[in-house]
Amino acid sequence: MVPSPTSSRTLWPYAIIAVFVLFAGYIGYMVQQAMRTTVDLVSPDYYQQELAYQQRMETVARTAALPAPVELTYDAAAQVLQLQLPPALAGRAVQGQMHFFRPSNQKLDFSLPLQAGSQRFSTAKMQPGYWRARLDFTVGSQHYFIEKELTVK
Repeated sequence: MVPSPTSSRTLWPYAIIAVFVLFAGYIGYMVQQAMRTTVDLVSPDYYQQELAYQQRMETVARTAALPAPVELTYDAAAQVLQLQLPPALAGRAVQGQMHFFRPSNQKLDFSLPLQAGSQRFSTAKMQPGYWRARLDFTVGSQHYFIEKELTVK
């Protein structure tokens, strides 16, 4: 007589099956959540925004193509932002504005009118921190744009 083998059951096959079932359930749940999420990648006025972006890129390229650069320097010790337009634009009618943007607080944003040639902007009343200075100006029928990031101290 041959002794009968004792049946010892192992849990490994059940554990592997359970892991696959749980993984499939998780993937199904994630697919369901992804299908329910609305993604608005395109705004209603997408075409107008694209045209404005293209025009902005053209003005930035036109500004970079000037014979001399538009100089925008910040002197922290004197609390002054110095703007110097290229000499090629001297004697021509310049219209525009200098916009100061504070990304952390929209209420601190302000604009100042632009004058031809050299101009100084006091930063004494500006709160310390990160600012963006955007110069948007027109000479004749040509538009120009430059942006500088600065940290007011």
